Amino acid sequence: MTEPLVLLPEAMCDARLFGPQIAEFSRERMVVAAPVHLGERIEEVASSLLDGLPRRFALAGMGLGGMVAMELQRRAPDRVLRIMLMGSSPLADTPQQAAERDTLIIKARAGRLSDAVDALLPPDSLAPGPYRAEIQALVQEMAAGLGPEVFVRQVRALQKRRDQQAAMRKLRVPATVLCGAEDTLHPVKRQEVTAELIPGGVLRVIDEAGHLPVLEAPEAVNEALHEWLATPMLLR
Repeated sequence: MTEPLVLLPEAMCDARLFGPQIAEFSRERMVVAAPVHLGERIEEVASSLLDGLPRRFALAGMGLGGMVAMELQRRAPDRVLRIMLMGSSPLADTPQQAAERDTLIIKARAGRLSDAVDALLPPDSLAPGPYRAEIQALVQEMAAGLGPEVFVRQVRALQKRRDQQAAMRKLRVPATVLCGAEDTLHPVKRQEVTAELIPGGVLRVIDEAGHLPVLEAPEAVNEALHEWLATPMLLR
């Protein structure tokens, strides 16, 4: 039976982030774009999702969604059949990084949500191209719909997240680390390190894309997703 595909979006994004992937894969399988803002800790978000997700599924997450995906896999390894991490990191915030995020919370609570989102997901984290402004406008539209309280919860979750490197070393499912070649938030070199942590991990770099390759280069991302979904299951 074709396994369901669960997609977890980046911070301050909703299902529209995965529009091209939902259109492509919903023809052949169940596709679920799940929220990642129901809690102030990654662990709380993961707990809020588990009851509503299919019994077993393929899991792909971007940015914050990738961090939630790692926690879901750590918490329910028998349910996650394969995992793809897009522009994400298994590392915890350093004390300095966590402190710097407090300024974003202050901006959001002071009515400057747009500025806070631009600081969290900078426009220059996207690759230069004809659709950069359009994609950035969509990010701001999604963020405005979620609102400042969601922003605060998600930033708190980023600040408090655990280090998942040990969990990545224990992975025994088909795993792909995907990133845009021009992503300045999670550069390729850091993504290489993440892929090397995972036994049998595969790195896929999407050319002419930055931090949101699912929108910047959807055909290339869909090709990578098809390849990942077709990878034979590993013996545990």
